[in-house]
Amino acid sequence: MPRHKAAPAATTLIENVSIGPVTADDLVHVTKLDARITGTAKPDYWNRLFEGAKADPPTQVFLVAKCEARLIGFIVGEIRAWEFGSAPCGWIFAITVEPDARLASIGSRLFDAVCARFRDAGVTKVRTMIARDSQLILSFFRSQGMMAGPFVELEKDLDE
Repeated sequence: MPRHKAAPAATTLIENVSIGPVTADDLVHVTKLDARITGTAKPDYWNRLFEGAKADPPTQVFLVAKCEARLIGFIVGEIRAWEFGSAPCGWIFAITVEPDARLASIGSRLFDAVCARFRDAGVTKVRTMIARDSQLILSFFRSQGMMAGPFVELEKDLDE
């Protein structure tokens, strides 16, 4: 029976992780990781976010985490200003970490890195929006100190 390669030990991941801007070569890995986790391939979406981060790096942030050249996670966010009267703040749109690396603080390191970028740009608040039933990601963001904010999201089906 073939043996599967064991996941790297968490301490190995922590010691050998680098976090930096996404590159064009990373996009195929980002797309595959996201498709594997969400069940939906969105290459055009990820390419659009990559192009935005390339065009306006101070306000559009797309970071990846790598362990020994293997992409193990990513985070995407941007600074938005004055929507609904809100002062400029950082928004996190996506964060994904390889399941075998989730207990190695990779998500926390990505979160800290994007928050540092926001801080460097003068932003003092970070926000995100998640589905109510996404307990894993809700727990993650709460573990980072996030809590319910002052806004309520509303929506309407346009097929009505």
